[in-house]
Amino acid sequence: MEPVFSPPDEDLELRPGEASDTPAEGVARLGTKMPFEQATAELAFFWGVEVDATTVRRYTEAAGAAYVAEQTAEVERLERERPAPPTGPTVQYLSADGAMVPLLGGQWAEVKTLAIGEVAVRRGADGLPEAQTTNLTYFSRLADAETFTRQAYVEAYQRGTESAAVVCAVQDGAEWLQGLVDVLRPDAVRILDFPHAVEHLTAAVQPVLGAGTPAFTEWLDQQAHTLKHAADGARQVLAALADLPVHAAAEPILAAEVRDSALAYFTKRLPQVQYATFQVAGYPIGSGSTESANKVVVEARLKGSGMHWARANVNPLVALRTVACTDRWADVWPRISARLRTEAEQRRHSRWRARHPAPTPPPAESPPTPAMVAIAQLATAQATPVPRGKSVVNGRPTAFHPWKRYNCLSGARRAQDSSS
Repeated sequence: MEPVFSPPDEDLELRPGEASDTPAEGVARLGTKMPFEQATAELAFFWGVEVDATTVRRYTEAAGAAYVAEQTAEVERLERERPAPPTGPTVQYLSADGAMVPLLGGQWAEVKTLAIGEVAVRRGADGLPEAQTTNLTYFSRLADAETFTRQAYVEAYQRGTESAAVVCAVQDGAEWLQGLVDVLRPDAVRILDFPHAVEHLTAAVQPVLGAGTPAFTEWLDQQAHTLKHAADGARQVLAALADLPVHAAAEPILAAEVRDSALAYFTKRLPQVQYATFQVAGYPIGSGSTESANKVVVEARLKGSGMHWARANVNPLVALRTVACTDRWADVWPRISARLRTEAEQRRHSRWRARHPAPTPPPAESPPTPAMVAIAQLATAQATPVPRGKSVVNGRPTAFHPWKRYNCLSGARRAQDSSS
């Protein structure tokens, strides 16, 4: 069943003028940032507005649905008109990931989030040059990979992904992420998130050397350093993986399978693990900004204690979260408010039309049939006066005189009666 959103002005008993914007916006903003029950308390304290949590929820979700609708309409416009993109940065960061959220009925679903930012090289904590990501914005949806990729184009377009000089796509090894990059920026520099690479090294060596042993720690630290800093680090790590003494493991067959899986994983992604080259170029090698986005945009609001969401209400809320978490509320809210008012006006017109139905027009006349045409022609002929001669000539009645005609007709009737 599709969600039904009540008009905000009716819920809050507000007039449709400018005076309704401040409390209405406040309800949506608080409902976006905190649990609805807490939002009711804040509204009562700061504005003296007494509304229950259900009203706050309905209005917040209505505002979010309006923003989702606006972004969807914008994607359709971009696909239809194909305008030139705005100018992008010199180096852009692009990454996506997913976070699970609890739904009603004990189910879970993945909300995907795209993060886009600008890359600048600055001094890190160790004093060495380090690529850092700034000016991050997000796009989040509960959707399959294909739908998410299409809808996320609206954010990529606004950030100038198509026109950026270089786009660094830093992600884990999921296949759907490669498909996302294929659509948004096919020539992006694809970089496997460095912590994910270390996770695969960890999984490969653990069955052989044992988790937490000195040999395990020494091997992992050495290979991680080589992979990150050595000019030919990827190939050196592949050689070290191949030389792991899997025959000496407690479970040799399992150790060999895990080792071979890691070899295949890195071999397939060899161009994506050239970390020394990436760092020299000033490119980021970690997707920590995206993982942080998952926590800030999605999990901080949708994974609270006891929370369970209707599937249809997830996208409206995460859409508003992407606005609130990037300080874009002042820019986006006027568009949300305008759409809410347009939708409310359409509902009012619909209700008015339902109460005042238009009069039923008379049925259209059918074209005359041939029989109807013949009857009309006969009636016209009968109504036309028949020309006749004079009724009196030289003072004597002629055959056209009325009384003679009457006598003739009467005689004809008598003759007919006598014969019958």
